Amino acid sequence: MEKITEQPSIYRHLEKMSVDELIKNINNENKKVALVIKEALPEISRLISAIEDVLEKGGRMFYMGAGNDGRLSVLDKVELPNTYGIEKGIINCILAGGEERLLEVLEEKEDDEEDAVRQMQAYNVSHKDIVVGISSAGDTPFVLAGLRKCREEGIPCGCIVNNPGSPVAALADYPVEVILGPELVTGNTSLKCGTAQKMLFDMISTTVLIRLGKVEDNRMVNVRLINDKVVDRSVKMIMLLSDLKDYEQAKDILYQCGDVKKSVDYIAQNNIH
Repeated sequence: MEKITEQPSIYRHLEKMSVDELIKNINNENKKVALVIKEALPEISRLISAIEDVLEKGGRMFYMGAGNDGRLSVLDKVELPNTYGIEKGIINCILAGGEERLLEVLEEKEDDEEDAVRQMQAYNVSHKDIVVGISSAGDTPFVLAGLRKCREEGIPCGCIVNNPGSPVAALADYPVEVILGPELVTGNTSLKCGTAQKMLFDMISTTVLIRLGKVEDNRMVNVRLINDKVVDRSVKMIMLLSDLKDYEQAKDILYQCGDVKKSVDYIAQNNIH
């Protein structure tokens, strides 16, 4: 396997660059990410379709990663129940060292193969679920152990990697390879690779949950009422979608029904104006 992620940066003597030079070069590197992802859209589409199929049938999705790769997947997962109103436990993360220890930055745990299997067993991951391994290098032992277990037990699995021809991709049913070239700081895959992963997580979760009916038109009609900003946005959505003119009345109905979708349906069923 060619470890492009470990190749020397094309930039030399970073410590001698000005602020303007550094941020220009970082921005130039980040510009490459979307273009490379564009080339991988067919593979991304196949992975998303597989995830959608599993979730439609009542299964679960599991991101599996270590270090920065895994932590970014946790950030995606924690946003979804409030934003789209999905139940917790539908989209999950298996993080090396345990999600509860995320802030401890246990980088050494990426070599712990037993931890991967142990966490999968604790979640009772089965052939009804799908696992997506995240590994910039493509050879993270934690992720490899998890995907090997998937192979052994017939559990569908995909991956996101940033090196070509990796062991992780070889184990995945739905591999996504996003090959970005060396990082600005040699080997620091929290840069372009991390940016690409965040973009891919957004693509996966947003597309899957739109397809599963959690968005209508372009609005988050299942958003949870977690703060005043969201309540105000939800009330205005109700007024727009139902032609109800009274803000306070719409707000009362929202609190009664719990979300925008149910509120709009209630207003239509009861012919409220």
